[in-house]
This record gives sequence, structure tokens and C-alpha cells, in this order.
Amino acid sequence: MKKTKVGIIGCGNISDAYFSTNRRFDFFEILACADIDTSRAAEKAQKWGVSTGCTVDELLQNSEVECVINLTVPRAHAAVARRCLQAGKSTYSEKPFALNREEARELIELAARLGLRLGSAPDTFLGGGHQTARKLIDDGAIGRPIGGSAFMVCHGHENWHPSPEFYYQPGGGPMFDMGPYYLTDLVQLLGPVNGVTGYANKSFDRRTITSQPLAGKVMEVGIPTHLVGALEFVNGAVISLVMSFDVWAHRLPQLEIYGTAGSLFLPDPNGFGGPVMLQRAGEELQEMPLTHGFTENCRGIGMADMVQAMRSGRDHRCNERLAFHVLDVMQAFHESAAMGRRVELVSCCERPAMLPTGLPTGKLDA
Repeated sequence: MKKTKVGIIGCGNISDAYFSTNRRFDFFEILACADIDTSRAAEKAQKWGVSTGCTVDELLQNSEVECVINLTVPRAHAAVARRCLQAGKSTYSEKPFALNREEARELIELAARLGLRLGSAPDTFLGGGHQTARKLIDDGAIGRPIGGSAFMVCHGHENWHPSPEFYYQPGGGPMFDMGPYYLTDLVQLLGPVNGVTGYANKSFDRRTITSQPLAGKVMEVGIPTHLVGALEFVNGAVISLVMSFDVWAHRLPQLEIYGTAGSLFLPDPNGFGGPVMLQRAGEELQEMPLTHGFTENCRGIGMADMVQAMRSGRDHRCNERLAFHVLDVMQAFHESAAMGRRVELVSCCERPAMLPTGLPTGKLDA
């Protein structure tokens, strides 16, 4: 089968992970990459053996490119995705899908009207650790899920990221930056969310960058950086959630699911592998063998899954409905905190299909 030709827009910090994905699968080829800084696009093209490093306009005018990976900063995700779709190219974006529901709806309607695919990160839930947890839940290992806990707490990104300002503006913050990993995993494990109740504050109005090359620069903080609340799922499970860029130290777990017959302890939703720990009623805690592959850093497999789905006609797992629902949850969480009351979700979605077990290397379908 002829390889699908793919382009990348945005050659920043995350792009290397996507370029490397090209080496895992034989059904697509990264043909071109573009950036607002054309020298950076040329550098990445040379590093990864991509034939063309070019401007965004040149990439969008390339008739060979069928699908574009959108790796721009969050505030540009929707605008760039819109341009890609208008150029007749299916589009897969880094998270968050968009900054608000209105932007996201416009993209979904445009893609449907043009008959194009639309997808979004994160794809870490497709990793072996999280797919194993999904299979355990579906197989009844913990009985009926009734609750859980999700914690993502740190002291922000200004001590390691080369350009961290966008993390502290709309589209960033702990909820929009790290929330997609946790929320997407929870939706694939438990199904859609029914309503949320949240509280939020901001510990610092300004932060000083300590990473290079901007060390010493003071940033304004334009979003809440400490959020606490609860998610009620359609299946009745209730999950407590803490997302924070204001915590210096902690001893919290990352993700746990509680059921009527036991508890499941999951690995970091920002990663792909294990371990997955299970403790059933009356039994000892045990590490479960992973039932699925993709346990190393496989960022980009969601995009690869969409490309393969474009050829086979099946639904892709990191689809626009899942992305919209997660965005709806994140926006509702901020709205709940601002209004001081529970917010009902306006969207719903199905759980994405679980990956088959025993997949051979380089395959995403049985």
C-alpha cells in the first residue's frame, strides 16, 4: 500500500518525539516540516532526514501531503488546524484540542463538512500500562468501578522548559497542560463524565524563569495554577482530582481506581508503560503482567492510528469526540470554580476502542 504523506507544522520542543514515530510504522512518511522560524524547520528536516523544511504556506500548498501534525503552541492550535482543514488535509493536533468549546465545535463541523479526519493528543492512554488497566477493568478485576483519585502536582515548568511562558496563559496551566493526560485516560477507563465541581486559585501572580535561555525573565501568571475538585462519571463513579503547579513536594499517588471488588493503581498518565498494581478484596497487592505493548515513549502513535484508520475506514482512537469531551471537562472545571457550583457537561462520547492484544511490531490493527 502506498505510504500516506504527512507534514508537521511546529518544530519546537515536542516535535522530535513525532519525527521519531515515523521510524516505528511503515504506512506513512513525514514528507515536510514547517515552522514560523524556517531555520528551525530546516534544522529538523536535516536531523530527521525529511525531504523538505519549509514555510507553513508551502507545506499547506503541497498536494502530496494528506495529513498534518499540528505541534504549535496551544493558543494557535485551533487557528492552524482550521488552515490545514481548509487546505484539504486531515489534521492531528497536540493537546489541548482547542482553548474553548466554540473553537472546537467550529473545527469539528468544518472537518465533517469537508470529509476529513480530525484528531488530537494525548495518546499516552494507548500505552501498555493504560491498556492493561483498561482490560483489567473490562474483565471485572475490581468489580464495578465506584471511585478513584487523580493527582498531578508539581511546581511548574519554568525550571526546565526553554520557553515556558505559554504554560501560564490561557490554554496552559495544570488543567489544560496536564489535565488532558489524566482526563483522557479516565474517560477510556470509565467512560464519559456527567458533571464536575471544582475550586481554583493562583499562588503567584508572577514567576521567574530559571531555565535557559530565558533565566531571570519574569512572567505574568494569567490562569489558575492550583485546582481541586471532583468528577462524576455517567457510570456513577466519582473521582477526586488535584491539578497544581504550586506544590513543592508531595507523597501523592498519580492515578487510582476503586471498585466493589478491589483497587487498581495505575502508572503515570503522562507515560506509556507500567507498572500496574492490583489488590483485590482479601488478597495481597500484586503487579499485573502487561497485556499490551507500546510501553516505551511512543508519542505520536495516536497520529499513526489516525493515519491507518484513514486507509482502513475504521474510527481512529484519538478522535475529535473524545478530544472535545475532555476539553468540555476542563472548561467546565474552570467554570465551576469561577461560579462556585457544579457544572453539567454539554458533551458525551464513547470510550475509544481498546488496542488488540498481541499486536506485532509496527501494527495498530489485529
